[in-house]
Amino acid sequence: MDFPLLSILIFFPVLGGLLLLPISKEKAGVIRGVALLISGIEMLIALPLWFNFDKTTHLMQFVERKSWIPAWNVEYYLGVDGISVLFVLLSTLVTVLCVLVSWTAIETKVKEFFVSLLVLEGAMIGVFCALDFFLFYILWEAMLIPMFLIIGVWGGPNRVYAAVKFFLYTLVGSLLMLVGIITLYFKGGHTFDILALASQSYPLKMQMVLFWAFFAAFAVKVPMWPVHTWLPDAHTEAPAAGSVVLAAILIKMGAYGFLRFSMPICPDAAKAMMVPMIVLSLIGIVYGAVICLAQTDLKRLIAYSSVSHMGYVTLGIFAMNTQSMEGGILQMINHGIVTGALFLSIGIIYERTHTRVIADYGGMASHMPIMAALFLLFTMAAVGLPGTNGFIGEFMILLGGFVARSWAGVVAATGVIIGAGYMLWLYQRVFFNPVNEKVVGLPDLNNRELATLLPMVALILWVGLYPNAMLSYMHVSVAHLLEQVTGNPVGTGDAVGSLAALVGQAGEVISAGGLH
Repeated sequence: MDFPLLSILIFFPVLGGLLLLPISKEKAGVIRGVALLISGIEMLIALPLWFNFDKTTHLMQFVERKSWIPAWNVEYYLGVDGISVLFVLLSTLVTVLCVLVSWTAIETKVKEFFVSLLVLEGAMIGVFCALDFFLFYILWEAMLIPMFLIIGVWGGPNRVYAAVKFFLYTLVGSLLMLVGIITLYFKGGHTFDILALASQSYPLKMQMVLFWAFFAAFAVKVPMWPVHTWLPDAHTEAPAAGSVVLAAILIKMGAYGFLRFSMPICPDAAKAMMVPMIVLSLIGIVYGAVICLAQTDLKRLIAYSSVSHMGYVTLGIFAMNTQSMEGGILQMINHGIVTGALFLSIGIIYERTHTRVIADYGGMASHMPIMAALFLLFTMAAVGLPGTNGFIGEFMILLGGFVARSWAGVVAATGVIIGAGYMLWLYQRVFFNPVNEKVVGLPDLNNRELATLLPMVALILWVGLYPNAMLSYMHVSVAHLLEQVTGNPVGTGDAVGSLAALVGQAGEVISAGGLH
């Protein structure tokens, strides 16, 4: 494709952010309007990715490739496949919603905030599109800067601590990844071409070194237990838009890294580390869920729930069968939608009450009935109610995890039970307990706030009722990835057929001898 669609998606929001700089800071309304226009146009520009994507091939599409630094064989190399395309689309939608939720919440340095948000959007999209390791690493690091500013400048009372902690955790992990990239460059024929490097075979010892070098960066970003401690602080102190971007997009890049780099480049190491990675995932699932029961802060509770939910994602990835991996990727999208919606809702509520302490709420359903109804839907999606998008991804992961290791499926299922407990308890305390005087007289959602939340409502119901709308994009790419890792051809049947086959396989495991 000659039209540089991916380059436009990367650079348009960055240039749009620069266009905000000459606007006087006194014209905050104009700045907000221009930021919304830029992010809205960006979302429209991304639509051809959805409509023109070829679902029948695992090859990269919308490819752009130019020599950049010939002396080092560095290329400006972009492309998307069935694993990455959905995250580009989600990034454009989330940015629009972040502009809307920040409309009145951001009152100081408005211009600088929206410049940071738009630059961050360009960097995030670039990370999902980059097919050259040098380019990928630059965009991976560039993404940290605007996120650091969003937390550190517009965050809560402990924003500087949270921002520095976020930056240091991710930077240290990234430096170890850089060591792995440099090693690959010299051992893989002096190239940074990600696809070319993934097509070669490496000794097991080298694969193990590379696997752990990549693990350092990707596990922190997910975040996996025990390198998760930066996330609750970052979520708690970040403004609503920062929390939404973190939950919906940034932490997905860790799991994306496992799929794009760790597994195809280090397939033998990935298989050797299958059980340890499953164990770490299970610890994250149960630990994150149990810790949620003790939280007294709204945002901190949802932050720890992300640790638990992302444990399901890594479980699905490292269970290494078609259904678990497709379920893991779908759950990445679903978690971005549901947790993004929850953080949007909490941001809207916080703007009215200026408190995140759960005990300060109670009886909100009688004062904000529309908010109560929408938050109930988001809560049901978070606990995986059938008919919502949260169900199908977890269901596929649990079945795939059970077939891979039956004990893994059993342990992971306990996280679903605990998750239902803390989310329903949260909803009861905020909306149905005796009315707290602090919520008396609170206005319900206005039109702008409804416009912010309704797209998430639509996605929750659409994916929940028709999951193949998303799954169909990833079938062939996931099959190819599993073939790279296992060396065995993998079928690419439809989602319903795959699930039916897996249910039968799970039944065989049970009848053959129960749990093992």
